[in-house]
Amino acid sequence: MDLVRRQSEDNDPTIERLRQLVAPSSANVDPAGVRIQATALVARLKALNRKANATTRAHKQATTDARQEMDQTHLGLQNLLYEKRHLEREIEKCRQFASIYQDVPLHSIEEFQELAPPEARTPDVLDNSHQLMLNRLSFELAERQRLDLRRKELTLQKEELLKHSKVKSATVESVKSQIDALVKAATEIQKKVDELVPPLPPSAAPTPGPG
Repeated sequence: MDLVRRQSEDNDPTIERLRQLVAPSSANVDPAGVRIQATALVARLKALNRKANATTRAHKQATTDARQEMDQTHLGLQNLLYEKRHLEREIEKCRQFASIYQDVPLHSIEEFQELAPPEARTPDVLDNSHQLMLNRLSFELAERQRLDLRRKELTLQKEELLKHSKVKSATVESVKSQIDALVKAATEIQKKVDELVPPLPPSAAPTPGPG
């Protein structure tokens, strides 16, 4: 504010004219004229003071706005640095992460090139180690799903065969039981017949004829 006032004093002759009015050399000047000039000069000085105050407030506001903008910029920079460090830590974690795919037994490259679909083993894919690994994992998953489905189908067939085998075994056992029952019944009948019908006497031996 003092700087603004000094600049106002340097650029405006009001202060100098007031000094001249109160100087000893102006003692013989008409007091009424001096009063009129002094009133005008004081009014001018008040206007300059109001202007200086307004300019000071404007400078203060500009300084405050600039400081707030700088604070916001600094805060944004701090947030970016924090985010940068966070991303760097996450990237390092990803680099050090031991994925389970490293322990998964995969088809060899030769088997993959022979068995995988053509779109999964193009020259561009074979030249890109990352995409090649992704395609090998996808192929491995598809193959295991296919084999698991086949295993389930064979398991169902086996269960169906076992079911039919059990039915046949039950049928054989039933027939065998029926045959055993028939044999037993026939034996019992034969025994009763033997009891009711006496055995026939032995027939006489034939007489040999004359020689």
